[in-house]
Amino acid sequence: MKIKNVTGKVETLVDSLRDLSPTRIRSSSSDELIASEKDDEISSWIALHPSALDMFNKIMSDAEGKQIIMFLDYDGTLSRITEDHDKAYITDEMRDVVKEVAIHFKTAIISGRSTDKVQSFVKLAGIHYAGSHGMDIKGPTNTDEVFLFIFLSNQEVMFQPASDYLPMIDEVVNVLKEKTKCISGATVENNKFCLSVHFRRVDEKGWAALAEQVRLVLIDYPKLRLTHGKKVLELRPSIKWDKGKALEFLLNSLGVLAESEDVLPVYIGDDRTDEDAFKVH
Repeated sequence: MKIKNVTGKVETLVDSLRDLSPTRIRSSSSDELIASEKDDEISSWIALHPSALDMFNKIMSDAEGKQIIMFLDYDGTLSRITEDHDKAYITDEMRDVVKEVAIHFKTAIISGRSTDKVQSFVKLAGIHYAGSHGMDIKGPTNTDEVFLFIFLSNQEVMFQPASDYLPMIDEVVNVLKEKTKCISGATVENNKFCLSVHFRRVDEKGWAALAEQVRLVLIDYPKLRLTHGKKVLELRPSIKWDKGKALEFLLNSLGVLAESEDVLPVYIGDDRTDEDAFKVH
C-alpha cells in the first residue's frame, strides 16, 4: 500500500473521529448543515429503535415468564468515561447494583478491556467476564459459586479464539508505544487479545498524526484490523469474532439458545462495538 493511499485513509478516519466527538465546536455554516442532516438521520434511527428506558414497561411485560440473562459493557456503562483510562473505576454503589442483579439473573460483562483488568475493577466473582471484545471469556468455578461475591482469581478460561495472536499483540503494543511517544496525550493500552490507542487527551490538531502512525503499523501487520470508538482506536485480530459472537457463546455456555423464545437476553452498552451485541436476536 502506498503512503499517499494511507494519507487518504487517515483523512477519512480523522473525519470519523470528529463525528464521534460531540464536544467539537463547529466552525462554519456548512458544518452546521452537515450536522443538521446527521441529526435528522439519528432521529429517524431512534424512531425505529426507541430508548429501552422509554419502553421499560413493555420490556417487563415481554419478559414475563422468560429467563432473563444480563450482559453489561464496562466503560461508559458501569463506569464513567475518564481522561485516564486506568482510573475508570466502578463506584461502590454500581458494584452493589451489579451484585444485586447477579443474584437474580445470570450476568456477564463484555468489554474491550482485558478480562483481568475488568475483573480488577469489578471485583465480583459468580459472574462471567468476556474481555478483549469477547476474545477472552472466563466463567465462575464451583468455588466461585459457593463464595458468590468474594473476588477470587481462579475463574476458568472458557474460550480464547485469538490465542495465536498474543505474540503479535505484544509486539505491536511496543511498536505503537514507540511511534506515538512524541504525540502528547496519546497512550497505548494492552488489552491482551487486542490493543487500544487512547487519544482523549490529545489535541485535535494531533489526531491526524496519530491516525497516520496507526495506519502505518497496520501495513506491517495485515492480520490486524482497525476499529474505533469514543476517543479510542483499537487494533484487533482479523477474525470473525466480536461482542455479538461472545454473547451467543455465553448464552450457549449457560445452557440456553440465543434464538430461544423462553430467553430474554438484555444487553446494556454505550459504544459502537456494543452494536455487534445489539444485533443478536
